[in-house]
Amino acid sequence: MAVTVIINPIAGGARPETARQRAELAHAAVSAHGDVPEVFVTERAGHARELAEAAVARDVRLVLAWGGDGTINEIARVLAFKEVPLGIVPSGSGNGLARELGIDRRPDRAIAAALRAEPRPMDAGEMGGRLFFNIAGIGFDAHVAALFDDPSNQTRGLRKYVGISARALWSYEPGVYVITTPAGRRETRAVLVTVANSAQFGNNARIAPGAEVDDGMLDLVVLAETARWRTVLQAPRLFTGTVARIPGCTMERVDRATIASARPMTFHVDGEPVRGGTELSVRVHPGALLIAVGQKATRAARPTPS
Repeated sequence: MAVTVIINPIAGGARPETARQRAELAHAAVSAHGDVPEVFVTERAGHARELAEAAVARDVRLVLAWGGDGTINEIARVLAFKEVPLGIVPSGSGNGLARELGIDRRPDRAIAAALRAEPRPMDAGEMGGRLFFNIAGIGFDAHVAALFDDPSNQTRGLRKYVGISARALWSYEPGVYVITTPAGRRETRAVLVTVANSAQFGNNARIAPGAEVDDGMLDLVVLAETARWRTVLQAPRLFTGTVARIPGCTMERVDRATIASARPMTFHVDGEPVRGGTELSVRVHPGALLIAVGQKATRAARPTPS
């Protein structure tokens, strides 16, 4: 059967001319496994979704997303609640989901592992009606995602993302949110409100160290505003697995939640900014996506759309 590979040619700050090299490598790797390769390079926003929809209609056996968390999200939204599994070739700025799934950063090995893997179910989250597979959130990270995604930003890659974050940190104004979960209702002034299916933003920055992609739950992490200088000094805890020790940080495992604010909220799903309303609903879809990876096994049951 055919295997479709969808390549984002500029993921991770790569130059467009690398697209041909990536396409040739993908064609060779899939062919070497004995499958029929269908290799496509995206040309515009939304193109990966269109290519994934066409692949599902052709009943391919596997779709490989070659890109970062945004590319993965665009393709995974199409494959969710369907029988066609997703493979990942990580090439983004952070590769949060790929890192948590233990996927090799070397493209040839990532492709080979996906082709050999027995697909397993993993969860999806939903915020404001948009599916996510790694992390969604409101607050500072969503603000930075919007700046990074702005048309005036012509440069991609980790260095540019870090630069934007550093410049925005001191001027960012936290919002006041009313958060309702099965455990109760609370109001907080927060730097960020993160809903995690996976443990990390990317580059091993773990905002929710205990999160698992296949446990049927989401990890709700709230970082309340204390003193900005204190928040900055505590940032290294993201890389030591001790984010829970940051003053003002709370964590809660939920299957659903509601987040409300007096003004419309910008949120992000897997790093892609979305303009929302004054109330956002959050929920988990256990086992919503079949994932073909060579390592971490998953436990969730196959889903029924709801």
